[in-house]
Amino acid sequence: MELLDEKQVAKLLRVSLASVRRWRQRKTGPTYIKAGACVRYRREDVEAWLRGREVKPEAAFDAR
Repeated sequence: MELLDEKQVAKLLRVSLASVRRWRQRKTGPTYIKAGACVRYRREDVEAWLRGREVKPEAAFDAR
């Protein structure tokens, strides 16, 4: 199990540290582990969260 801190998550996802913190505060981001003041993310949880946000393109538009 690989644990990442919030800076590593931000770098992995190419977003700001503030975004990662905002997602955690709003409970919209990846699952995290909190031990005292330390926040850690399992790499597999971050990857699963990212896969869950995948948007598939819609079928070809038929303009009539």
